[in-house]
Amino acid sequence: MLRYLVTLQATDREGLVEQIAHAVSHHGGNWLDSELRHIDGIFAAILLLEVPSAHWDELIETLESLEGVALTFAKTKKVADKVTHLSYSLVAYDRPGLVHEISNKISALGINIEHMSTRYESASHTGIALFRAEFNVGLKDASHEDKLTEALHAIGDDVVLDNLTV
Repeated sequence: MLRYLVTLQATDREGLVEQIAHAVSHHGGNWLDSELRHIDGIFAAILLLEVPSAHWDELIETLESLEGVALTFAKTKKVADKVTHLSYSLVAYDRPGLVHEISNKISALGINIEHMSTRYESASHTGIALFRAEFNVGLKDASHEDKLTEALHAIGDDVVLDNLTV
């Protein structure tokens, strides 16, 4: 079995996920992990699949034949690192460059962003534009947790940061 990271993009329509899942299953694949999103009429998916090597080319042909689907893929391998995983929620007033500030602070500490989901919303009572991010990081050095918290709070007085790690 080979492991592949597959990204798919298409104009959103009903039944698209079922078509993709059917193709994976039909070719003996195992759907290990995924992120599926609908953003402004576009469906985007990131899939981690395990597929028998004899069926990989057939699976790619099937996925490419789906109407309007663009895809990329890369062979992966499971890596066992000793990493501390932390989850955070961050809310701040929305402004240009905020994702850059957040990623810069995290990167400067040598910390890896493993997952990040962001969205724009309006505060319910005031209508003020808010930026909300939920993200997971992997720390090779657990002592950097306090430094990370300090660095993210340094972005501004409006930053509300919650550690969601259980």
